This record gives sequence, C-alpha cells and structure tokens, in this order.
Amino acid sequence: MEPDGIPVAFTVNGRHVDLRVEPHHTLLAALREQVQLTGTKECCSEGECGACTVFIDGAAVNSCLVLAVEADGREVTTVEGLADSSGLSPMQAAFLEHGAVQCGFCIPGMLMAATSLLDANPRPTTAEIQEALSGNLCRCAGYSRIIAAVHAAAQAAEHTTRAPGSISEGPGR
Repeated sequence: MEPDGIPVAFTVNGRHVDLRVEPHHTLLAALREQVQLTGTKECCSEGECGACTVFIDGAAVNSCLVLAVEADGREVTTVEGLADSSGLSPMQAAFLEHGAVQCGFCIPGMLMAATSLLDANPRPTTAEIQEALSGNLCRCAGYSRIIAAVHAAAQAAEHTTRAPGSISEGPGR
C-alpha cells in the first residue's frame, strides 16, 4: 500500500529532508510539524504579518503562502539556519545587543527579512530598512530597536571579512 501524501524532497538549513505531504499543506506546516523546526511562526496564515518568513533559494517568502510541494528540489533556510556552529549570525547578535527581542513572536520573521535586506543592500538607510520590514508586524511596537539592530548589523558586516557584497553566505548567514 502506498503511503499517504505526495513525496517532497528539499534541503533545509543544509540538511536533506524527504517528506510526504498532502497537496494542500503549506511549507510552514511541513517545517513546523514534520521537520520539527518551530522557529518559523504561524500567525495570520494570510501572508500579512511576516512571522513565517523563510528563504527559498535565497529569496524571502511567506511560508504560509507556499505549498510544501513547491519546495521540492529547493533550498530552504529557516531562522534556525541563520546561526551556525560558531554562534549567532551578525543579525541575531545585533538584535540581542540592541534589545530588539521583546515577546519574540515576530523576531524570526524580522530576522529573516532584515538578513535578506542586508544580503541585497549592505548599507541601507533607515527608510530602506523600514520598507524592507514593512511586511513584518510587531505587536510589541519594538520597531525603533529593530531598526537600530539592523543598522548595527550592517555596520558590523562592514568591519568583518565576508564574501563580497553579502552579510553572509549559506547556513550560518
């Protein structure tokens, strides 16, 4: 007898996973329920809050709007993939240093959106940071500290030897 679901294989945070998913299951559900990576948060399920932001092949997406089958053969990075064995990513460290972590619910999505911004624009203005984070809602209204943390991470990246034009590369971003 054939197991239920559609076979899906992808890489998440550098690790290959093979899953069987129902056609209507989202990537968010697969990550949280089958891969057991719960850093990516479920909130609005409509793509409005940004709490579920992940990278697919390096592009930031709302995982609540992506079907799990669409991840087949792709590279997925979750908030757990930002840190590596040497420690927190520069963005994660900056969020902690600047008190940008309050209740923590929006933080995974904020970290992913901010990392995506610095990957594309290593020296953003405050207005560019605000625009990049506009799809991420913080109910604690911690935006000023989050923006300060993004500026700090950008400055730290300028003083760190990394791949040209990037705050980071691959897992451990």
